[in-house]
Amino acid sequence: MGHLSTFRKFIAVIAAVAALAPSAHAAERITLRNGFEIDCDHHASIEGRVRLYLSPGEDNYIDRLPEDIVSVETVPDPIKPPKLTQLPSSQAIHQTKADGKLSPADLDEMLTRAGHEHNLDVDLLASLVNAESGGDTRAVSRAGARGLTQLMPATAKDLGVADSFKADENLRGGAAYLDQLLTRYHDNLAQALAAYNAGPEAVDKYHGIPPYRETRAYVARVIHEFNRRVLAREAEAKRVAAQARQAAAPVQDKPGR
Repeated sequence: MGHLSTFRKFIAVIAAVAALAPSAHAAERITLRNGFEIDCDHHASIEGRVRLYLSPGEDNYIDRLPEDIVSVETVPDPIKPPKLTQLPSSQAIHQTKADGKLSPADLDEMLTRAGHEHNLDVDLLASLVNAESGGDTRAVSRAGARGLTQLMPATAKDLGVADSFKADENLRGGAAYLDQLLTRYHDNLAQALAAYNAGPEAVDKYHGIPPYRETRAYVARVIHEFNRRVLAREAEAKRVAAQARQAAAPVQDKPGR
């Protein structure tokens, strides 16, 4: 079974991680029965469920059962829509070389190939790349991490990556590393991402996501964008299917004049 054979298995993780992002103000704070808090812009009752909208629009939300919600608290500052493109890691320093950016088509092709090689959802891998480097092949962090997936030199060497600034090599290495971490943490996406950011030693030490501000923000950011991408993908699939059904429908004769 693949790590990411379905998106639904990560819904609970997304709800749990939503409270990890620091300084994330919202119009409402939802307290769940499991003890987690979710900051959201607003909520609504939809078909017997409570829909928590994470931004002012209607396309980014989490559905919960009414019995899962303990309380709803109004907070003063409205949530600001996250920037979901060009989101480098907080430690990333981007070089300004002309060859630092790939075309969207080239990047999509490489992401698809690396994701399929390691049985990873391509949207998850794309979300990680966006958070790590913003798609800059020449990105270098203060700590020395390099390339699209911000591999440290020692990690890159262990993964067989000869040149971290070569996009295809870097993506294969980053995908392989995430694959290893998902296996290590039994497909717990939040813990795997935390280990990718802070190292497996930190996750093992704290038996979960470590209490580091940057790591918690990173995990929330990647999962938030992954959620957004999957929802957009599902909406597009529904639109295409609806168009196909409409095209296949028999054409009725128009009444004569």
